[in-house]
Amino acid sequence: MSTRFEIRKAAPGDASAACALLRRSIEIGCKADHDGKPAVLEAWLGNKTSANVATWFSSPSNFAVVAESDGMLVGLCLLTQAGKVALCYVSPDLLRTGIGRALLAAAEEQARAWDIRKVHLHSPASASAFFERQGYVNAGKDKSCFGMECDLLWKGLDAACETGPGAAARKRFCNCNA
Repeated sequence: MSTRFEIRKAAPGDASAACALLRRSIEIGCKADHDGKPAVLEAWLGNKTSANVATWFSSPSNFAVVAESDGMLVGLCLLTQAGKVALCYVSPDLLRTGIGRALLAAAEEQARAWDIRKVHLHSPASASAFFERQGYVNAGKDKSCFGMECDLLWKGLDAACETGPGAAARKRFCNCNA
């Protein structure tokens, strides 16, 4: 499979392939985060069904994009209107090829279109460095909805929100007045 890929808006018809990608990415790509904790893995995968993914993709309050390469779905990202990057996964065999960066950039572009000034996400420890390289500030540990300790990360999307190293990086959230 080549590393050439296309980013496009997700459709409910992508749900089955997206669900398979999510489950594989979590089981294999996030193994360091759940290895030895079967209850965490079970909870993490619990809502990853084709029906749920189709609902997430068709919800008007969500923006979902997928990456395709050689006709195969190889990545996906979902942003909510609350400014949460709820999903950002890439096929484990295609990590570090630019797919995740492109998916995240598409979600951030949509956030700006929705006039969202800050986005946030929960990341397993194994993926936090990726988000930090994309300008996200690690605000510390938090519990995810499936009970695993994750890093809470955020990024300001306008010039008034400094997200670089320094004082702002020590704050839990941006204190913009905007």
